Amino acid sequence: MKNELLSRVYQHPLINSEGLEKIITAHQKIELKKGDFVLKEGKIANEYLILESGLIRSFALDYKGNNITTDFFCPQDVVIEVLSLFNRFPTKENIQTLTDCVCWKIDFDIFQELFQTVPGFPEWGRLWMTGRLFHFKQRSVEMVTVSAKERYLKLLREKPEVVRQSPLKYIATYLGMTDTSFSRIRKEL
Repeated sequence: MKNELLSRVYQHPLINSEGLEKIITAHQKIELKKGDFVLKEGKIANEYLILESGLIRSFALDYKGNNITTDFFCPQDVVIEVLSLFNRFPTKENIQTLTDCVCWKIDFDIFQELFQTVPGFPEWGRLWMTGRLFHFKQRSVEMVTVSAKERYLKLLREKPEVVRQSPLKYIATYLGMTDTSFSRIRKEL
């Protein structure tokens, strides 16, 4: 399963089989229980994960102390707090498992070494980062241009496992609505 999963995640035409093998070998399997923290606010991220199975969310506390979901991570996703990992800043987010999870971890120092030595890895990284940047820009624009109902329907289409496995209050905050509004939308559908 490790080779198949990581081969899909790191697929890029400039990464040859030898480079891909180095990248895959650098990952270590970890198993997390429901409720485990991958990263806590105030800490500096020192690794990232590739999620094999389970569901993980990131969240932050708003200025009033409310717990707001910022993202969900599903199988095959890269579980990462980019600002903390690459800028070496303490994070303002928390990353926590919502279910038992199986992940593949790579430490920051090993990633950096591979990034410098494996041909094609920097191009993969730029492509991945560009994809995430587009995703978050689109999400921020949709929060003000698309109705809450449409945002929920999009989440249902793109990440149905989130709707099946996450507590509804986390989904509501991710979609930018109250629990009451979210319940009303779900009843309509």
